[in-house]
Amino acid sequence: MSVDPAEKELLTGLAKKDSTATEAIYRRHYGMVQSMVLGSNGSIDDARDIFQETMLVLYDKARSSEFALTCLLKTYIYSVSRRLWLKRLQQSQKMGGGITAIEETVLVEDDVEKSEQAENAFLVMEKAMAGLGEPCRSLLNAFYLEKRSMTEIAGSFGYTNAENAKNQKYKCLTRLKKLFFAQYKSQ
Repeated sequence: MSVDPAEKELLTGLAKKDSTATEAIYRRHYGMVQSMVLGSNGSIDDARDIFQETMLVLYDKARSSEFALTCLLKTYIYSVSRRLWLKRLQQSQKMGGGITAIEETVLVEDDVEKSEQAENAFLVMEKAMAGLGEPCRSLLNAFYLEKRSMTEIAGSFGYTNAENAKNQKYKCLTRLKKLFFAQYKSQ
């Protein structure tokens, strides 16, 4: 996978302590880390701490001449943050923090590989959605992304009732699956 030149530029800026690069990384990626930490029994303060620790790791890596980013920056940041968070959860459990279930610590490389696979599948899904055409694309977006009811969809798309809209959604979903798997297998 080739690395985006803009991301290389951000890493170079981070290594040179450029505040613009640092702020850009925070703006683009803090929300993802916060969601991950909050989603696993953490607080906003925990998320800030984990992101700060991740930035320190990234800063050290960016300054190293041996480091070469081989994935998207967000994938790397997520993997490092997740690993740091799991390590913190394990430490708090050893100290009697009372956390009942903690995922096993996974090497960053494993996380990066899984994230890249998921990202690849997401890109294939975007292509499949683009090739789906109308009204299927809009109908599936309305149902799955906008969380609209079948009754609402029937009214906006001109179907006689919710059951007809549901049948059309099923047909569209079947077409989407065929497109997705045809493109996924061809890679």
